[in-house]
Amino acid sequence: MASEAAPKISLLRRIVPFVIAAVLLAVMFRRIDFDAFMAALAGLNVVTFLGFALVWQIVLLGADALGNFAAYRLTMPNVKYTDFYLFRGASYIPGMVNHHLGQAYLTYLMARLAGLPVARVAGATLVSYAGWMGCLVGCVAVALPMTNLPIGYVPVILVAGVAYLAVVQIKPAVLSKVTFLAPLFEAGLKGHAVALVARIPHLLVLVLGTWGAYEFFGVALPAGVALVYIPILLVATTLPITPQGFGTRETVAGLFFARYAGGGTEAEQLGRVTAATTTWLVAISLA
Repeated sequence: MASEAAPKISLLRRIVPFVIAAVLLAVMFRRIDFDAFMAALAGLNVVTFLGFALVWQIVLLGADALGNFAAYRLTMPNVKYTDFYLFRGASYIPGMVNHHLGQAYLTYLMARLAGLPVARVAGATLVSYAGWMGCLVGCVAVALPMTNLPIGYVPVILVAGVAYLAVVQIKPAVLSKVTFLAPLFEAGLKGHAVALVARIPHLLVLVLGTWGAYEFFGVALPAGVALVYIPILLVATTLPITPQGFGTRETVAGLFFARYAGGGTEAEQLGRVTAATTTWLVAISLA
């Protein structure tokens, strides 16, 4: 019997993300001072900025590969770090559309490499995501005391994380026998700790690179603000709302960082932040 054809994605579902991106960008560009936007671009040292983006992208790939290697090797003990450097780099191409699409492609590539069911390797991807989320929560929790921002929601997130780890430790049979979820329970607390620690360099490179990119445009973010809001910005731009976070990134960055940009009016500040945000995305895409 012939296998069933893969379900087709409707034209509407294909174009909606682009429409949302266009709307968000249009709204943002109506709010900014366009002269301030152009002045920020005119004052940029393009060669230095692109060089910074290229070096950052190479270092990021190494740190990203390390984080994935630590998580996947719990399921694929014979996998090599160099495999991840190569395949994670390949997955950055579909990842230009959306981060999760790139991670899904990496899952597929590693399943082919190891000769394992995709569902099994997808469980290793969940371990990687768990380490990533642990890093994000930890970064925000550590940085919040450095700011005047409210911390009420942090205990809720931490309690949820503890509850998740408790389930991992208990290993309920109804969950641990599911192929897709089994790697989470096989990793256990030790495996999750390893995945979290190995993901720290990746998060640091992401935060420091984004932070440095804003400095090129005179957007001076205090340390606490950068460590709290840049991880939130990174998560927001991975949501499957717009292609590569276009529009989403500018909207969230304007909300968080406008007050730290030079300019006498809010429109001028938004113009400088939007110039930094959009140009950084273009630069790392080229890299």
